[in-house]
Amino acid sequence: MMLLLIIALTIAAYLLGSISSAILICKLLNLPDPRTTGSNNPGATNVLRISNKPTAAIVLLFDILKGTIPVWGAYFLGLDPIYLGIIALAACLGHMYPLFYDFLGGKAVATAFGVLLPIGLDLGALLIITWVFVAKWTRYSSLAAIVTVSLAPLYTWLLKPIYTYPVLMLSALIIFRHKDNIIRLFNGTENKISDKMH
Repeated sequence: MMLLLIIALTIAAYLLGSISSAILICKLLNLPDPRTTGSNNPGATNVLRISNKPTAAIVLLFDILKGTIPVWGAYFLGLDPIYLGIIALAACLGHMYPLFYDFLGGKAVATAFGVLLPIGLDLGALLIITWVFVAKWTRYSSLAAIVTVSLAPLYTWLLKPIYTYPVLMLSALIIFRHKDNIIRLFNGTENKISDKMH
């Protein structure tokens, strides 16, 4: 019975993750498709590039929630940390490789933040502070994401060590998804954050 519950929650997390708020909201507002404009990434940062702060904030909120909802649900059902990690990975994989959009999705940074929130608001605060600091200092959204998810396992180990391994798996997935950004950062060709951030 427990195995069926875990499988059902994992599938639900993936399907929820597959819903792209960036694509849907841009379509609703008659904005350019974020997959073919700017950085071609259907995420909040790219939506900011092609629209404005309120629109990007809505996308960000929905992307966070589709990570938080399935993990928080699994948490309240009393699932072990390793299964919470699997459900978290499923939500992020849904955003990265969405069933509804030919498996071409975003980087899942906001969704990853969402799946980490149930661990604690203190962890969430540390992640936000790290991302904002690096983003403001370097003006590279991708570098801010890479640094933040790299530090997430350390923050988790300091705050709630029981979740360190699942967070480590999640961090590895997010960093892997940023491999092209890492190459562009080294080559000096990575896009900087829009001036709308400032």
